Amino acid sequence: MAENSYHEAAGVDNILLVTDSYKVTHHLQYPPNTSTVYSYFESRGGKFPTTVFFGLQYILKRWLTGLVVTKEKIKEAKQIYAAHFGQDVFNEEGWNYILEHHMGYIPLRIKAVPEGLVVPTRNVLFTVENTDPKCFWLTNYFETLLVQAWYPITVATSSRYQKEIIAGYMQETSDNLDCLPFQLHDLGFRGCSSVESAGIGGAAHLVNFQSTDTIAALCTAQKYYHCNNAGVSLPDTEHSTITTWGEHGEKDGFKNMLEKFPTGLVACVSDSYDIWNACEKIWGEELKEVIVSRGDKGTLVVRLDSGHPAEIVLKVLNIFGEKFGYTENSKGYKVLPPYIRIVQGDGISYESLGEILENMKSNKWSADNVAFGSGGALLQRLDRDTQKCAFKCSYAVINGEEVNVFKDPITDRGKKSKKGRLTLEKQDDTFVTVEQGKGDTEKDVMQFVFENGKLLKDFTFAEVRKNAEIDLLRNEK
Repeated sequence: MAENSYHEAAGVDNILLVTDSYKVTHHLQYPPNTSTVYSYFESRGGKFPTTVFFGLQYILKRWLTGLVVTKEKIKEAKQIYAAHFGQDVFNEEGWNYILEHHMGYIPLRIKAVPEGLVVPTRNVLFTVENTDPKCFWLTNYFETLLVQAWYPITVATSSRYQKEIIAGYMQETSDNLDCLPFQLHDLGFRGCSSVESAGIGGAAHLVNFQSTDTIAALCTAQKYYHCNNAGVSLPDTEHSTITTWGEHGEKDGFKNMLEKFPTGLVACVSDSYDIWNACEKIWGEELKEVIVSRGDKGTLVVRLDSGHPAEIVLKVLNIFGEKFGYTENSKGYKVLPPYIRIVQGDGISYESLGEILENMKSNKWSADNVAFGSGGALLQRLDRDTQKCAFKCSYAVINGEEVNVFKDPITDRGKKSKKGRLTLEKQDDTFVTVEQGKGDTEKDVMQFVFENGKLLKDFTFAEVRKNAEIDLLRNEK
């Protein structure tokens, strides 16, 4: 794919306008004779002790790769900023310089850790610096855009920690982890703020799992990470397709699903009216023969979509255990027949998963009887402060002299920033950020990914997934 097609296909208008307003004036604010500005991005802590680095490549391809500065864009930006500020503060000269001397390519150099890598918080994740001394002001001009990496990073991180919870219970109560990649299903498309956020957030979830209903995520993974089929789904109902049969026709709606999809996985929401009647009478008695006849050729997944998840899941498991029977696996936990399973599609989050699975374990039910669907909690119930993501200047060259730059607010020492040029190095099985240019660049985990408008490293989704894999599975492999 040609470089510019990333922008044209995405409908991007003007890279000069993708910044905070006040940054338009910053070219006038640096010390005289500044020639280099070097900044870095990190997670300063937050909800989880580590972060999964993902999504920078998407930003680079979508926004910065290729010829992105044109006369038309400069003219448009000048007009907009003149009206916006009521005075002439736009760096027209600087942008024309980029157009004329760099042919519209952005003169920045970016180093980053490999996508998918799991790094403890408070470590550098990527660095940015200008490659042309006349463009020193450009580094932090794009802070606004580059910091948006917080979103895919945070989704991928939260999703991975949920994977660890599920994997831990499966290791204790299941014979194998074969179904783990499909145990947390993304139902978050409709809850996202935009199609674009659903795409990148949904792709971030797919770094860890392979189950989704967010088609935008598949498109993002394919276009920006060379993955032709990042996730799978299955035929499923919604309340409208069941309730249109009427309360007294609920059984007919259920039966229709079994008949229209006689083999393979098929899911059916079952709480439109009385979940207990649906499970005990309709599924467990009236349609039992049809379900059993599917054998190993197709599995009915009964979807639970209301109530207190830990209580509802256990009660339905007990109902199905009584109606369909169960076996005990090698670890002594109960497993339903292969033709029936449960998916809990409401109230699923990092906080609720443990409660549900612990209740199942306490009652001797194996974790692989139940899958989970998550929407708002997976893709929306988070923000930049979830992992305290920040972008700060740490080094500059002024009047030909190197300067280590930092902040250290007396009112919040947690916001103290790093000094100088940075490397991320492996020491004693962990990652350590070495500051003030004292690191060994040969040992730097970060690698050059972008320079002067060109992508230098193009990660595949397979590479990202391999880097992000939880240790439990990495060790098995």
